Amino acid sequence: MSDAEELAAVAFLELWRRRGSIRFVDGSLLPWLLVTASNVARNARRSRGRYQAFLARLPRPDQGIDTADVVLGRTGDGRSDGLVKAMKSLGQVDRRLLMLTAVEGFTIVEACQVLGLSDAAGKMRLSRLRRRLRTSIGTQVAMEGERT
Repeated sequence: MSDAEELAAVAFLELWRRRGSIRFVDGSLLPWLLVTASNVARNARRSRGRYQAFLARLPRPDQGIDTADVVLGRTGDGRSDGLVKAMKSLGQVDRRLLMLTAVEGFTIVEACQVLGLSDAAGKMRLSRLRRRLRTSIGTQVAMEGERT
């Protein structure tokens, strides 16, 4: 619905609401309707101005770095090498253990059975692996934060 149609609808709603108290001028309703329509338009303009002022007072979103982009090592061309580099630095057993538990949804016990590790060894490897990745990714985030 366009603004003019909406304002006309509001003016006619006012006409209906005040139908018992409207004064006719020379038997015509037109003067009352014109004044009401201009008042409705003025109110709508003020309301729109208040809304625009409210939006202007809202804080702007921070245009800082996106941590996900840093962690994944995304560059402007959409490549993701940060996490890939960190994964490539892992040994094959560690990489498979991480993939089985983090991506495939295996429990640590199930992943250890698949890889032929004891439960204790698997838990220790996974703990060290997570700590090493967290440190590696945290270092990347910190370095990126210093650049901006």
